[in-house]
Amino acid sequence: MKNHLIKTLFLSSLIILLGTSVSYSNPLKFKDEVGREVALPFPPKRIVSLAPNITEILFRLGLDAEIVGVSIHCNFPEKAKSKAQVGSYIHLDFEKITSLKPDLIVATGAGNTRDMVDRLEKLGFLVYVIYPKNFSDILKSIDHIGQVVNREKEARGIVLEMGKRRQRVVGLTQGLSRPKVFIQIGDAPIVTVGKGSFADDLIHLAGGVNIAGKEKEVYPRFGMEEILKRSPEVIVISSMNPRGDYPKILQEWGRWKVIPAVKNGRIHLMDSDLLDRPSPRIIDGLEELARMIHPEMFKKND
Repeated sequence: MKNHLIKTLFLSSLIILLGTSVSYSNPLKFKDEVGREVALPFPPKRIVSLAPNITEILFRLGLDAEIVGVSIHCNFPEKAKSKAQVGSYIHLDFEKITSLKPDLIVATGAGNTRDMVDRLEKLGFLVYVIYPKNFSDILKSIDHIGQVVNREKEARGIVLEMGKRRQRVVGLTQGLSRPKVFIQIGDAPIVTVGKGSFADDLIHLAGGVNIAGKEKEVYPRFGMEEILKRSPEVIVISSMNPRGDYPKILQEWGRWKVIPAVKNGRIHLMDSDLLDRPSPRIIDGLEELARMIHPEMFKKND
Protein backbone atom coordinates (compact mmCIF):
# COMPACT_ATOMS: atom_id res chain seq x y z
CA MET A 1 0.00 0.00 0.00
CA LYS A 2 2.80 2.34 0.97
CA ASN A 3 4.73 1.56 -2.23
CA HIS A 4 1.59 2.09 -4.29
CA LEU A 5 1.04 5.54 -2.66
CA ILE A 6 4.65 6.57 -3.32
CA LYS A 7 4.34 5.44 -6.95
CA THR A 8 1.08 7.39 -7.34
CA LEU A 9 2.60 10.56 -5.88
CA PHE A 10 5.65 10.20 -8.13
CA LEU A 11 3.50 9.81 -11.25
CA SER A 12 1.31 12.77 -10.22
CA SER A 13 4.38 14.96 -9.75
CA LEU A 14 5.79 13.84 -13.10
CA ILE A 15 2.52 14.68 -14.86
CA ILE A 16 2.47 18.14 -13.26
CA LEU A 17 6.07 18.77 -14.32
CA LEU A 18 5.44 17.53 -17.85
CA GLY A 19 2.27 19.57 -18.06
CA THR A 20 4.16 22.70 -17.02
CA SER A 21 6.88 21.95 -19.55
CA VAL A 22 4.38 21.48 -22.35
CA SER A 23 2.48 24.65 -21.52
CA TYR A 24 5.73 26.64 -21.50
CA SER A 25 6.83 25.26 -24.86
CA ASN A 26 3.57 26.27 -26.51
CA PRO A 27 3.25 29.82 -27.84
CA LEU A 28 1.03 32.30 -26.02
CA LYS A 29 -0.75 35.19 -27.70
CA PHE A 30 -0.02 38.76 -26.62
CA LYS A 31 -1.16 42.12 -27.97
CA ASP A 32 1.77 44.52 -28.13
CA GLU A 33 1.69 48.28 -27.56
CA VAL A 34 1.03 49.16 -31.20
CA GLY A 35 -1.95 46.80 -31.39
CA ARG A 36 -0.30 43.81 -33.08
CA GLU A 37 -1.23 40.31 -31.94
CA VAL A 38 1.88 38.17 -31.54
CA ALA A 39 2.07 34.46 -30.69
CA LEU A 40 5.29 34.07 -28.70
CA PRO A 41 7.12 31.08 -27.19
CA PHE A 42 6.70 31.03 -23.44
CA PRO A 43 8.99 31.66 -21.81
CA PRO A 44 11.47 32.91 -24.44
CA LYS A 45 15.02 31.58 -24.14
CA ARG A 46 16.92 33.79 -26.60
CA ILE A 47 16.00 37.48 -26.62
CA VAL A 48 17.28 40.35 -28.78
CA SER A 49 16.68 43.94 -27.65
CA LEU A 50 16.58 46.73 -30.24
CA ALA A 51 16.75 49.70 -27.84
CA PRO A 52 18.62 50.76 -24.67
CA ASN A 53 15.48 51.15 -22.54
CA ILE A 54 14.36 47.63 -23.47
CA THR A 55 17.79 46.25 -22.56
CA GLU A 56 17.65 47.96 -19.17
CA ILE A 57 14.20 46.54 -18.47
CA LEU A 58 15.27 43.02 -19.45
CA PHE A 59 18.34 43.15 -17.21
CA ARG A 60 16.29 44.50 -14.28
CA LEU A 61 13.96 41.54 -14.74
CA GLY A 62 16.93 39.19 -14.27
CA LEU A 63 17.25 37.96 -17.85
CA ASP A 64 21.04 38.22 -18.13
CA ALA A 65 21.38 34.73 -19.61
CA GLU A 66 18.45 35.05 -22.01
CA ILE A 67 19.64 38.31 -23.63
CA VAL A 68 21.72 37.31 -26.66
CA GLY A 69 21.80 40.58 -28.63
CA VAL A 70 21.40 44.32 -28.09
CA SER A 71 21.59 47.53 -30.12
CA ILE A 72 24.84 49.49 -30.39
CA HIS A 73 23.31 52.21 -28.18
CA CYS A 74 22.87 49.90 -25.18
CA ASN A 75 25.33 51.12 -22.53
CA PHE A 76 23.65 50.16 -19.24
CA PRO A 77 24.11 48.06 -17.21
CA GLU A 78 27.78 47.34 -17.81
CA LYS A 79 26.94 43.73 -18.73
CA ALA A 80 25.03 45.01 -21.78
CA LYS A 81 28.32 46.00 -23.41
CA SER A 82 29.43 42.37 -23.51
CA LYS A 83 26.39 41.23 -25.52
CA ALA A 84 26.43 40.81 -29.30
CA GLN A 85 25.52 44.03 -31.11
CA VAL A 86 22.79 43.96 -33.76
CA GLY A 87 22.97 47.50 -35.17
CA SER A 88 21.28 50.82 -34.44
CA TYR A 89 17.65 51.90 -34.20
CA ILE A 90 17.29 52.35 -37.96
CA HIS A 91 20.18 50.28 -39.33
CA LEU A 92 19.87 46.71 -38.12
CA ASP A 93 22.38 43.97 -38.85
CA PHE A 94 19.91 41.35 -40.06
CA GLU A 95 22.66 38.82 -40.69
CA LYS A 96 23.85 39.13 -37.10
CA ILE A 97 20.31 38.81 -35.75
CA THR A 98 19.79 35.67 -37.84
CA SER A 99 22.99 34.13 -36.47
CA LEU A 100 21.78 34.67 -32.90
CA LYS A 101 18.61 32.64 -33.53
CA PRO A 102 16.36 34.64 -31.19
CA ASP A 103 12.94 33.32 -30.28
CA LEU A 104 11.87 36.85 -29.24
CA ILE A 105 12.86 40.31 -30.47
CA VAL A 106 11.65 43.31 -28.47
CA ALA A 107 11.41 46.57 -30.44
CA THR A 108 10.29 50.12 -29.73
CA GLY A 109 7.78 52.21 -31.67
CA ALA A 110 9.86 55.26 -30.76
CA GLY A 111 12.83 54.45 -32.96
CA ASN A 112 12.40 51.18 -34.81
CA THR A 113 10.35 51.57 -37.98
CA ARG A 114 7.32 49.51 -39.03
CA ASP A 115 9.21 48.45 -42.17
CA MET A 116 11.98 47.10 -39.96
CA VAL A 117 9.53 45.09 -37.87
CA ASP A 118 7.85 43.78 -41.04
CA ARG A 119 11.19 42.68 -42.45
CA LEU A 120 12.08 40.85 -39.24
CA GLU A 121 8.75 39.05 -39.37
CA LYS A 122 9.31 38.06 -43.02
CA LEU A 123 12.58 36.52 -41.92
CA GLY A 124 10.59 34.40 -39.47
CA PHE A 125 11.30 36.28 -36.24
CA LEU A 126 8.72 37.05 -33.56
CA VAL A 127 8.67 40.73 -32.59
CA TYR A 128 6.95 42.39 -29.64
CA VAL A 129 6.79 46.21 -29.82
CA ILE A 130 6.54 48.59 -26.87
CA TYR A 131 5.72 52.29 -27.28
CA PRO A 132 5.79 54.27 -24.01
CA LYS A 133 5.14 58.02 -24.32
CA ASN A 134 5.22 59.20 -20.69
CA PHE A 135 6.12 58.05 -17.18
CA SER A 136 2.90 56.07 -16.67
CA ASP A 137 3.41 54.33 -20.02
CA ILE A 138 6.90 53.27 -18.94
CA LEU A 139 5.39 51.45 -15.96
CA LYS A 140 2.96 49.71 -18.32
CA SER A 141 5.78 48.70 -20.68
CA ILE A 142 7.74 47.16 -17.79
CA ASP A 143 4.63 45.23 -16.78
CA HIS A 144 3.94 44.11 -20.36
CA ILE A 145 7.50 42.89 -20.92
CA GLY A 146 7.32 41.08 -17.58
CA GLN A 147 4.27 39.18 -18.82
CA VAL A 148 5.89 38.29 -22.15
CA VAL A 149 9.11 36.95 -20.59
CA ASN A 150 7.49 35.20 -17.59
CA ARG A 151 8.81 37.68 -15.02
CA GLU A 152 5.50 39.14 -13.85
CA LYS A 153 6.41 39.14 -10.16
CA GLU A 154 9.71 40.94 -10.78
CA ALA A 155 7.99 43.46 -13.06
CA ARG A 156 5.32 44.20 -10.46
CA GLY A 157 8.04 44.83 -7.88
CA ILE A 158 9.82 47.33 -10.14
CA VAL A 159 6.56 49.10 -11.04
CA LEU A 160 5.48 49.30 -7.39
CA GLU A 161 8.81 50.78 -6.29
CA MET A 162 8.83 53.33 -9.12
CA GLY A 163 5.23 54.29 -8.37
CA LYS A 164 5.98 54.88 -4.68
CA ARG A 165 9.01 57.04 -5.50
CA ARG A 166 7.01 59.05 -8.04
CA GLN A 167 4.27 59.65 -5.47
CA ARG A 168 6.83 60.89 -2.96
CA VAL A 169 8.13 63.46 -5.44
CA VAL A 170 4.62 64.61 -6.32
CA GLY A 171 3.69 64.79 -2.64
CA LEU A 172 6.74 66.86 -1.68
CA THR A 173 6.19 69.40 -4.47
CA GLN A 174 2.40 69.60 -4.27
CA GLY A 175 1.09 73.08 -3.50
CA LEU A 176 4.47 74.77 -4.09
CA SER A 177 5.06 77.49 -6.64
CA ARG A 178 6.13 76.05 -9.99
CA PRO A 179 9.42 77.50 -11.28
CA LYS A 180 9.84 77.94 -15.04
CA VAL A 181 12.20 75.31 -16.41
CA PHE A 182 14.20 75.16 -19.64
CA ILE A 183 15.88 71.91 -20.69
CA GLN A 184 18.53 72.11 -23.40
CA ILE A 185 19.18 68.92 -25.37
CA GLY A 186 21.04 70.46 -28.33
CA ASP A 187 23.43 73.40 -28.54
CA ALA A 188 23.91 74.21 -32.24
CA PRO A 189 21.10 75.08 -32.72
CA ILE A 190 19.56 75.21 -29.25
CA VAL A 191 16.97 72.44 -29.00
CA THR A 192 14.62 71.91 -26.08
CA VAL A 193 11.79 69.57 -25.03
CA GLY A 194 8.16 70.22 -25.92
CA LYS A 195 4.82 68.65 -25.14
CA GLY A 196 4.83 64.87 -25.54
CA SER A 197 8.47 64.35 -24.55
CA PHE A 198 9.52 62.30 -21.53
CA ALA A 199 11.37 65.30 -20.09
CA ASP A 200 8.25 67.48 -20.33
CA ASP A 201 6.35 64.89 -18.28
CA LEU A 202 9.18 64.77 -15.73
CA ILE A 203 9.19 68.57 -15.34
CA HIS A 204 5.48 68.52 -14.54
CA LEU A 205 5.80 65.62 -12.07
CA ALA A 206 8.80 67.35 -10.42
CA GLY A 207 6.80 70.51 -9.71
CA GLY A 208 7.98 72.77 -12.52
CA VAL A 209 6.60 74.42 -15.64
CA ASN A 210 8.24 73.69 -18.98
CA ILE A 211 8.65 77.01 -20.83
CA ALA A 212 8.35 75.04 -24.09
CA GLY A 213 5.50 72.85 -22.86
CA LYS A 214 2.92 74.34 -25.23
CA GLU A 215 5.02 73.99 -28.37
CA LYS A 216 3.59 71.74 -31.09
CA GLU A 217 6.93 70.10 -31.82
CA VAL A 218 8.20 67.47 -29.40
CA TYR A 219 11.74 68.85 -29.72
CA PRO A 220 11.48 72.51 -30.82
CA ARG A 221 14.34 74.84 -31.62
CA PHE A 222 14.62 78.00 -29.53
CA GLY A 223 16.59 81.15 -30.28
CA MET A 224 18.21 83.07 -27.42
CA GLU A 225 15.75 85.91 -27.90
CA GLU A 226 12.85 83.56 -27.14
CA ILE A 227 14.64 82.12 -24.10
CA LEU A 228 15.26 85.62 -22.75
CA LYS A 229 11.60 86.44 -23.28
CA ARG A 230 10.39 83.38 -21.35
CA SER A 231 12.90 83.92 -18.48
CA PRO A 232 13.52 80.39 -17.15
CA GLU A 233 14.25 80.13 -13.43
CA VAL A 234 15.97 76.74 -13.78
CA ILE A 235 18.08 75.62 -16.74
CA VAL A 236 18.98 71.95 -17.18
CA ILE A 237 21.49 70.92 -19.83
CA SER A 238 21.14 67.33 -20.98
CA SER A 239 24.34 65.45 -21.85
CA MET A 240 22.78 63.99 -24.98
CA ASN A 241 25.73 64.63 -27.28
CA PRO A 242 28.63 62.30 -26.29
CA ARG A 243 31.04 64.72 -27.97
CA GLY A 244 29.53 67.83 -26.39
CA ASP A 245 31.82 70.37 -24.72
CA TYR A 246 29.65 70.90 -21.66
CA PRO A 247 32.05 73.08 -19.63
CA LYS A 248 32.05 75.46 -22.60
CA ILE A 249 28.24 75.34 -22.87
CA LEU A 250 27.91 76.15 -19.16
CA GLN A 251 30.37 79.01 -19.58
CA GLU A 252 28.40 80.45 -22.50
CA TRP A 253 25.20 80.52 -20.44
CA GLY A 254 27.07 82.58 -17.86
CA ARG A 255 27.02 85.55 -20.23
CA TRP A 256 23.24 85.94 -19.93
CA LYS A 257 22.94 87.38 -16.43
CA VAL A 258 19.46 88.78 -17.14
CA ILE A 259 18.05 85.25 -17.18
CA PRO A 260 16.88 84.40 -13.63
CA ALA A 261 18.38 80.90 -13.77
CA VAL A 262 21.80 82.33 -14.69
CA LYS A 263 21.59 85.20 -12.22
CA ASN A 264 20.79 82.82 -9.34
CA GLY A 265 23.22 80.09 -10.33
CA ARG A 266 20.53 77.54 -11.11
CA ILE A 267 22.09 75.93 -14.18
CA HIS A 268 22.56 72.17 -13.98
CA LEU A 269 24.12 69.45 -16.12
CA MET A 270 22.21 66.15 -16.17
CA ASP A 271 22.75 62.68 -17.62
CA SER A 272 20.51 62.49 -20.70
CA ASP A 273 19.82 58.79 -20.09
CA LEU A 274 17.88 59.77 -16.96
CA LEU A 275 15.81 62.36 -18.82
CA ASP A 276 14.78 60.76 -22.08
CA ARG A 277 15.30 57.01 -21.78
CA PRO A 278 12.02 55.23 -20.90
CA SER A 279 13.64 52.69 -18.61
CA PRO A 280 13.42 51.93 -14.86
CA ARG A 281 16.14 54.57 -14.28
CA ILE A 282 13.77 57.36 -15.32
CA ILE A 283 12.65 57.47 -11.68
CA ASP A 284 16.22 58.48 -10.78
CA GLY A 285 15.90 61.24 -13.37
CA LEU A 286 12.61 62.44 -11.87
CA GLU A 287 14.11 62.63 -8.37
CA GLU A 288 17.24 64.40 -9.60
CA LEU A 289 15.19 66.93 -11.58
CA ALA A 290 12.91 67.55 -8.58
CA ARG A 291 15.98 68.34 -6.43
CA MET A 292 17.07 70.89 -9.04
CA ILE A 293 13.64 72.54 -9.18
CA HIS A 294 12.79 72.36 -5.45
CA PRO A 295 16.10 71.89 -3.60
CA GLU A 296 14.65 73.25 -0.36
CA MET A 297 12.14 70.40 -0.09
CA PHE A 298 14.57 67.60 -0.77
CA LYS A 299 17.28 68.88 1.56
CA LYS A 300 14.75 68.64 4.38
CA ASN A 301 13.36 65.24 3.41
CA ASP A 302 16.31 63.25 2.05
